[in-house]
Amino acid sequence: MLYLIKFIYITFILPPGIFILLFLLLSGWLLVRKQRIIAGVLLGITILLYAGSSFVFSDLLIHALEYRYRPAKKIQGDVIVVLGGGATLDSPNLHSKGHLSGAAANRLLTAIQLNRELKIPILFSGGKVYQNTGREAEIAKSILKDVGIADDQIMVENRSLNTTENAVYTKIILDRFHFRQPILVTSAFHMPRAQKQFEKAGVLVLPYPTDYHTNTYLKFAVNNLFPSADALENFSLALKEYIGLLAIKWY
Repeated sequence: MLYLIKFIYITFILPPGIFILLFLLLSGWLLVRKQRIIAGVLLGITILLYAGSSFVFSDLLIHALEYRYRPAKKIQGDVIVVLGGGATLDSPNLHSKGHLSGAAANRLLTAIQLNRELKIPILFSGGKVYQNTGREAEIAKSILKDVGIADDQIMVENRSLNTTENAVYTKIILDRFHFRQPILVTSAFHMPRAQKQFEKAGVLVLPYPTDYHTNTYLKFAVNNLFPSADALENFSLALKEYIGLLAIKWY
C-alpha cells in the first residue's frame, strides 16, 4: 500500500507528471470544444514532455554519450585533469564554505582514487560561473587538502567558465609545467564534448569517464515508463551535450 501511495504522488502529483496529466485533460477539453488544432498542438507537446521525462527515452540518449569512452584498463599519465560541474557559493563546509555539485563531487572522488593509485598531481579546472555560485577550483582544493592530498599534489585553474575555457586555460598550465600525458576526468556524458574541446586546444588526453547516469547494459523495467524529474534531467543533460558537440566547430 505504501509503495502504491508513493507511486501515485511521484508519478501524478509531482512534476513533470502533474503537468503531463493536466495537459492531457486540457487537450481532451479542447477536443470537446472542437478546437482540434490547438488540442493537437498541446497533445504533441504533451507527448514530447512524456518522452523526455521517461527513462526509456532519456536513458537511450545519455547512454549513447556515456559509453563512447571507457576507463582505460592500463592507466598512464603525469597529471589528472578534473573538470568542474557546479558549486554552491557559501554553504557551510568543514573548514571552508561552498560545496561541489553532485557531478563535480563525483569527478573529484574519481580523481582522488586515481591520485592514490598513480601518485600524480590533480589539476582541477573550474571558475566562478555565476554570481551566486562558488569558485569551483578553490572549493575542490580545500576538499582535497581535507582528505589528505599534499599541497604539492594540488593544482588549480580557477578562471574557466565553460568547457572551451577549461581546455584553453588548462593547456597553459600543462605547458608551463611540462605535463605531456594528462588524464581527463569528467562525467561520462560530458566526456565526448570535453575530449574534443581539449583536442581542439591542442591537448591529447587519456579519457577517464566517471559519474555515470546509466548502467553498462540497459535493461527495461516497468518503472522506466513512468514520468520522472530525474529522467527529464538526463534528457536535458544529453540534449545540451549533443548541441554542444554540433557547436564545437564554431566554439
